[in-house]
Amino acid sequence: MKTLLVIKSSLFNGQGQSSRLADAFVERWRGNNPDGRVLCRDLALEPVPHLSAETFRGFQADPVERTPEQHAAVAVSDSLIAELKSADELVLGLPMYNFSVPSTLKAWMDHVARAGVTFRYTESGPEGLVGDKPMYVFAARGGQYAGTDMDTQTPLIRMFFGMLGISDIRFTYAEGLALGDEQAEQARAQAVEAIERLAA
Repeated sequence: MKTLLVIKSSLFNGQGQSSRLADAFVERWRGNNPDGRVLCRDLALEPVPHLSAETFRGFQADPVERTPEQHAAVAVSDSLIAELKSADELVLGLPMYNFSVPSTLKAWMDHVARAGVTFRYTESGPEGLVGDKPMYVFAARGGQYAGTDMDTQTPLIRMFFGMLGISDIRFTYAEGLALGDEQAEQARAQAVEAIERLAA
């Protein structure tokens, strides 16, 4: 039985453009995997606390020496990592806010990136411990940035998840959503066509 982890980072929950694209893919994935399991982590409904000094110290401390607050913070991180490791495939709904990823997603990333747990340092650089798996990113943007220097998201996502050991990352872009109804409808239609090809 396959497990699909869906991470939504839109401020608008399931109503966000990136969330709707992610849902469209999940619907087709369920059709191809009737016995599959879908885990959904909606970062607007269940925000992850931003990384603090106390939490970071807890990551580094021996478990027997952690304070109650550090134990609680590490438990949040452990649960997120367990979800990630349990998944056979990943979906990320990714809106662009002010040329970057949502701060809620960055908080999730900060809790998932733990040396010795999801990656380790080697002489040749970080080595991922999560294991490679297909990852589908549905990026919704008001402007048009793919393939330009203004697209800060694509290299960040590739670099971060690559550090964890995930390199099979496939992007679907819906761009120009704030450039008029005609452009937005065309972008959504093209993204849905891409989803159909991914799910085929």
